[in-house]
Amino acid sequence: MTGHGQSLFAFTRREFIKTVGASGLVLAGGISVSLAGNPSGKKLHGLSSFGELKYGADYDHFDYANLNAPKGGLFAFTPSNWGFNQNTQTFNTLNSFVLKGAAPPRMELCFDTLMVRAIDEPDALYCATAKSVEISADRNSYIFELRKEARFHDGSKLNADDVVFSFSIIKEKGHPQLSQDMRNLTEIRRLGEYRIELKFNGRQSDRAILAVAGSTPVFSKNYYENRKFDSSNLEPPLGSGQWRVGKFSAGQFIEYERVRDYWATDLPFARGVNHFDKLRIEFYSERIAAFEAFKKGDLLWREEFTSKVWATEYDFPAVKNRKVIQQLFPGELRPSMQGWAINTRRQKFSDIRVRQAIGHCFDFEWTNKNLFYGAYTRSQSLFEKSPFKAEGKPGMEEAQLLQSLTGELPDTVFDEAAYQPVSDGSGNDRKNLRKAFGLFTSAGWRSDNGKLVNDKGIQFSIEFLVRSKAFEKVLGGMTANLRQLGVSTSIRVVDPSQYQARVEDFNFDIIGSAFSFSPSPTAEGMRKFFHSEVSDVRGSNNAPGVRLAALDQLISEIARVKTRKELIIVMRTIDRVLRAYQFWIPNWYSANHRVAMWDMFGWNEPKPEYGFPVESLWWYDEAKARLIDKG
Repeated sequence: MTGHGQSLFAFTRREFIKTVGASGLVLAGGISVSLAGNPSGKKLHGLSSFGELKYGADYDHFDYANLNAPKGGLFAFTPSNWGFNQNTQTFNTLNSFVLKGAAPPRMELCFDTLMVRAIDEPDALYCATAKSVEISADRNSYIFELRKEARFHDGSKLNADDVVFSFSIIKEKGHPQLSQDMRNLTEIRRLGEYRIELKFNGRQSDRAILAVAGSTPVFSKNYYENRKFDSSNLEPPLGSGQWRVGKFSAGQFIEYERVRDYWATDLPFARGVNHFDKLRIEFYSERIAAFEAFKKGDLLWREEFTSKVWATEYDFPAVKNRKVIQQLFPGELRPSMQGWAINTRRQKFSDIRVRQAIGHCFDFEWTNKNLFYGAYTRSQSLFEKSPFKAEGKPGMEEAQLLQSLTGELPDTVFDEAAYQPVSDGSGNDRKNLRKAFGLFTSAGWRSDNGKLVNDKGIQFSIEFLVRSKAFEKVLGGMTANLRQLGVSTSIRVVDPSQYQARVEDFNFDIIGSAFSFSPSPTAEGMRKFFHSEVSDVRGSNNAPGVRLAALDQLISEIARVKTRKELIIVMRTIDRVLRAYQFWIPNWYSANHRVAMWDMFGWNEPKPEYGFPVESLWWYDEAKARLIDKG
């Protein structure tokens, strides 16, 4: 059969091989996503996968910034997102860039980076600490000229020695979420007091620079001459960013103070943002306690992740008096995933059929109706809300790419993209449970006096590891269904520190995972989640322990794509393969942010499409605050 790229095929693996043959990925035209769109041998003010930047070299500020917003006020909140070793329930270190310890969210705000991301573009970076960037002719090196006016908070100069130290120490000792991006970075050279070179080995994707230039913090080399970089301590580190650590109490709260004499205040990338005088993050071990603090006004802003609370519990006096308001903000245009990660490092979960059986025991329809008030849509893909979601049967280009992969793949990869079972909404769908039992038995498990056991008589057991009691109700129906099949099932609630340690050590059966990916994913970014080489790297995002030669090959293909269309083909193929193996049981998603706030803030409309950093973009409105007795 022949046809165009949109042709759909319905084959078994044998028919698939017969039809497609051994041809590789057909490269197609379209909008370039290769960094080749950015010229070499020229000083640039920004970089983008598309080679086209929204803002010219003479830009004044980002469009989503507000030059007229007043400065001042306090923003007390619990963050909606975090990274590295950060924890929203407690903290015992202020070192956020290593694996050890639990750090407070937003420590990264205290440090500058070479470039900053524009959140109204999918993947554009603009010079920040760097004044310009120049790409070498072979496109393996990037020369950054630093701004001579850059300073650390103690007034000392920020120069090339600091940047070389920072990239070197992160590559050697940094958190895997940072260091893994540098695996192909071979040289970090000082070319002069304010010039440095980052040189790759040629095996990187040409967009690897977008990750390291925009996320690697710049540390003071002098500061760490007498300090151990990878220590876990509560000494506020010397930074250079728009915020510094203020008051804090370990595990209870931390305040970040706006740096009033910030060296880059009048530069375009920093104008019109960061308006509050203080950011205060409170730490609570349970969501109920955080909600009570919000009701009292100790917290001023809250993103609500519990649909029942959103639907039924915002009826307290401050809401009725319009002092607290609720509002929906559209979600970002970024692929995202949320699901239960099944630890395939443990033998009992190594069979695909076992993982499928567990998935059949989750009744989303009942859960959404009875616990979520119909607020969610069922997730199917690892890249929901994006064109990277695989749909239907493989098109011609996907088929050709699948055929080029080595190693055996399940027949399901070559048919319809895997979808989660739909239930009758009863919470105890007998059809799905019979299917689940059949999958267990086909994988070698049998029923013995009401217990599901293997050939040695050992009962199948599952422990769901969670860090909040709020998940007990959500998982209650699923665990009850598993018990009906003879599975010994438990929900283990542990304290935040223990949870983080167990997740980093992959010491769990099943945990919840939620991530948001770049709108234009790179090979380096996907590698951190899905590559075999990171499956046993402590602290990596490869929670299920994915080890597939086919996935490793597909990640390499991302590094070679030259057009947006090719990127979509590769990403859909990755999604198709991952869903067939069911390393994650997809959960649910919402199209909006559910935000509740004390009515004392201002913000620009519309929000940026690729980010929602409220603490950086919103501002304190004194007139509103007085009206609700918060002024």
